Amino acid sequence: MKTKNQSSLPSKYWLIIVIVICVILMGVERITGGNGPISFIANYTVIPMQKGIGYVGRYMSDLSDNFETLQDMKKENKKLQSKVDDLTIDNTRLRQDQYELERLRELYKLDENYSDYKKIGAHIISNSGSNWFSDFTIDKGSKDGIKKNCNVLAGSGLVGIVTEVGPHYARVRSIIDDESNISAMLLSTSDTCVVRGDLKQMENGRIRFEKLANNDNKIEVGEQVVTSHVSDRFLQGLFIGYVSDVKVDSNNLTRSGYITPAVDFSKLHEVLVITTTKSELIKQESGSTKGE
Repeated sequence: MKTKNQSSLPSKYWLIIVIVICVILMGVERITGGNGPISFIANYTVIPMQKGIGYVGRYMSDLSDNFETLQDMKKENKKLQSKVDDLTIDNTRLRQDQYELERLRELYKLDENYSDYKKIGAHIISNSGSNWFSDFTIDKGSKDGIKKNCNVLAGSGLVGIVTEVGPHYARVRSIIDDESNISAMLLSTSDTCVVRGDLKQMENGRIRFEKLANNDNKIEVGEQVVTSHVSDRFLQGLFIGYVSDVKVDSNNLTRSGYITPAVDFSKLHEVLVITTTKSELIKQESGSTKGE
């Protein structure tokens, strides 16, 4: 037979007891001005929970703000990078324009130095594939008045001679090419010599001259070398370069040495082509002489 637990109370009595206790605690809290047991319990339970919830809320808010800031920074960075790219492109174009302007100024000065000859400007569109412009093609041809054996200028002087012509292109063999052979002379003495192309010597920035008479005329480093009047293909007086070395040959009759070209054959872009050939000039001069 079950025995009833005499110590248990009905739930309604427990509710009444809890209510009474709460009323008493509230009364004590009011009498003590907020320093009662409820405040004591709240200080150790509710307030820490509130602080924790507030900290988590602030953390989440800061995290959201940081994420938005990061996205804004990424967008701003892209804009700045785009501006940097645009400025870099603009700067590159300006530098290219500056270099082109300098080259055109050189050509203009060269044009003035040889103002007696009719000339046409042309761009180099291809070369032989080596580091040196020993053989290259320009974008002007017979339609522009260019003919075989037309002399070609750039930089400060002679570049080479036209060897092949099409309607809209022409091939040029430069004076540094191994097959190049020019009748030249020293400007100060008018002594003639032969200037030969030598691509191996161009590694040292020079070409060779030979068959210079070993006479009493003293030749010093820095002497200017130009095309001579006896050349059958090159017009007279075109600047070739400067003497950089000279010595007497073993036969004691001639001298030979090296010339530093007036043109940088590693950086050619534009050239001037003299459209009158040496043979045409000779015919013109002989015709005018007969007319007299």
